[in-house]
Amino acid sequence: MAKVPEHESGPINTITQGTTIKGNITASGDFRMDGNLQGDITLNGKLVIGEKGVVSGNITCVNANIIGTVIGNIAVKELLSLHSTAKVKGDVIINKLSIEPGASFSGTCRMSDEVERSRQATTQPQSATQPQPQPQNGTPVQKH
Repeated sequence: MAKVPEHESGPINTITQGTTIKGNITASGDFRMDGNLQGDITLNGKLVIGEKGVVSGNITCVNANIIGTVIGNIAVKELLSLHSTAKVKGDVIINKLSIEPGASFSGTCRMSDEVERSRQATTQPQSATQPQPQPQNGTPVQKH
């Protein structure tokens, strides 16, 4: 059975090594950064930061493979992969995280799925956790 890609977003935007951009990037598809970005990047697709790529700013995307360097916060809807050469300094909010040995990560990590589950658990109605009254001497208990 052939594997169907989870997210098809068309052509990949690429910033090559030796290119520096100062400003924010917004794209609806996938993006590969092998250059230097001084600003935020917001995608509705997958971000790949190549080994020579550097992002000094915040990242928001669906999936991310970090092979290079990120100085800033990262919010990933699905999977964040930090490869062995990755250097990340900043806080991350993710659903799934993969870190290869050798990767450098300095910051806090919050799993968004766990945060959602704990929020739902604290907002459950009290009646769901309270014991139900038991009949005594065969007399049915009436709820009012």
